[in-house]
Amino acid sequence: MSAIGQAIETGAARVNRAIDRSTRYLLSLQRAEGYWWGDLTADTTLESDYILLQLWLHPPAPGDTSWRPPCLDRVRKAAASILDRQLPDGGFNICAKGPSDVSATVKAYFALKLSGLSLQDPRMIAARERILALGGIQAANSYVKINLSMFGLYPRRYVPSVPPEMMLVPGNWLYEMSSWSRAIVVPLSIIHAHAPLRPVPEGFHLEELLQPGVAMGFPKSGEYVSWRNFFYGVDVALKLWDRFGNRKIRQRAVQAAAAWALERTRNSDGLGAIYPPMMYWIMALDLLGYSRQSPEFIEAVAQFERLIVETEDSLYFQPCFSPVWDTAIITYALADAGVAPADALREAADWLLTKEVRRKGDWSIKRPNTEPSGWYFEFANEYYPDIDDTGMVLMALAKARATDPESQRACIRRAVNWLFDMQSSDGGWAAFDVDNDFLPLSFVPFADHNAMLDPTCADITGRVMEALVMCGVPPGHPSIRKAVSYLVDTQEADGSWYGRWGVNYLYGTCFALRGLRAAGESDREAHVLRAGEWLRSVQNADGGWGESCHSYNEGEFVPAPSTPSQTAWALMGLIASGDNYSSSVERGIDYLSRTQRLDGGWDEVLSTGTGFPKVFYLTYHYYRHAFPLMALASYQNSLEPAD
Repeated sequence: MSAIGQAIETGAARVNRAIDRSTRYLLSLQRAEGYWWGDLTADTTLESDYILLQLWLHPPAPGDTSWRPPCLDRVRKAAASILDRQLPDGGFNICAKGPSDVSATVKAYFALKLSGLSLQDPRMIAARERILALGGIQAANSYVKINLSMFGLYPRRYVPSVPPEMMLVPGNWLYEMSSWSRAIVVPLSIIHAHAPLRPVPEGFHLEELLQPGVAMGFPKSGEYVSWRNFFYGVDVALKLWDRFGNRKIRQRAVQAAAAWALERTRNSDGLGAIYPPMMYWIMALDLLGYSRQSPEFIEAVAQFERLIVETEDSLYFQPCFSPVWDTAIITYALADAGVAPADALREAADWLLTKEVRRKGDWSIKRPNTEPSGWYFEFANEYYPDIDDTGMVLMALAKARATDPESQRACIRRAVNWLFDMQSSDGGWAAFDVDNDFLPLSFVPFADHNAMLDPTCADITGRVMEALVMCGVPPGHPSIRKAVSYLVDTQEADGSWYGRWGVNYLYGTCFALRGLRAAGESDREAHVLRAGEWLRSVQNADGGWGESCHSYNEGEFVPAPSTPSQTAWALMGLIASGDNYSSSVERGIDYLSRTQRLDGGWDEVLSTGTGFPKVFYLTYHYYRHAFPLMALASYQNSLEPAD
């Protein structure tokens, strides 16, 4: 046997051992119903907002100088969870190992002060000093200010208006916002219309966080004519409307907003099935006059509190649940690796089939004649199937056989047709909607969560291309060819692709390359060669790959310590580019083999999931286990048999 053959044999044996361990570990995590469901965690803003909501629900009595709600034990646990993540400089970050963020730190300071932590406590002093160093409370984002204004802790005249009258604007204007934004702003508009001023403990304020000499209003735009200045003018007009506008029109708008939101809580884990809309919906129901004992209010609170992960000593929140996403990724990885029992894969496929959407949701506003299909991210979210989950589920179903093959084939056909119809005009795919790219909306004053729109992106486009081809769509199909052109056109100058839903260029490049390979693109094409060269150029010395969330701020790759999930993405990208033999690939495989735990899993500290770039990041606790197996399987399947 040649030296090359011996190397391949040795590498294959090593990979087989890692795959076997990983497979056993992932199978041990499968639930009895057939699905996988890992924790999904984020930053301290979730626990901070939980404490704010408890103040809303359980206000202090007049004259009380302290706050002792009936849920005080949970509040204290939430406060302890916040303090556990305080940085040495006194601030709080929005991603693991990241720098202090002023908005997260203001929220944490408010929550800790409210929970009773002394202002003389060194941790409070440090947090206060850090806030002032970052620009004071005036530098926090608009949602922090909106939340605080409900309690008189930030002047309402300096926070953005969120008018319910947007529900009455003709032309489906509401659906030009991203799905998650509309789920946030609709209940928030009900709150805005009621202009609440909820009580706080006597003497409670945040004046110590004001930066002297800094204006409290909207930041000035240097341009005389701009969309930002236009919307600032609109906000002035809206504040006049709040005072002098027609009450009947406002009442009709509030009723429309309430009906819209209430409808979207049905067949769902909550409004939008994500944290901010669910919190605002509880507040909105309260203001609409729903009794705390009403079925609607009880259900809204129960759905929100399901997001809590609580032990005897700790409490933290998940922003939402991720069972469909986790199950699809793991099912595909296990099936591709080829050693999982057929029964386990069949149970997963059967469970996924039960989660297909068969009702029309918000997506159908622009696609009214399309038959419903697709999958959502959570246990239930019928109004919001997403394209990314649908692509990943189809990849899993293309590999795993369900109990009823005919039902599986029919389901796949419907989902494929749904994906065809959900392709945007530029040839790419977005997360939830078609052509959701009306750029001026990014300049409204409450758009600083950096996710007002849902534009197409390389990572989802590549995954959908791969899924469609795996389900029998020929690479020459017009939709696939349009998608290829989209990826070629959106490649960065350095050869990478921007990753919208994972951090960041490693994620985008991986799935763009996998999509191009599925589409039959030659690995000799310039865009494929450039991407492979870029991946090799950013490899860490330890053989792995890592990328900081800060790459979103910089607009270019920012290196970080190696992580299992990002190493897996880089390896899958290289293999998709035709490279299964370079020293970069061998070192990457070695990194995954060396860092695998004895139980078959991997450890990962850094945040590698993206919610809103620059604003909100996610830690998927199963990414560290599932993507390495996917990469190892890709490598194993790419090896040519030795002579």
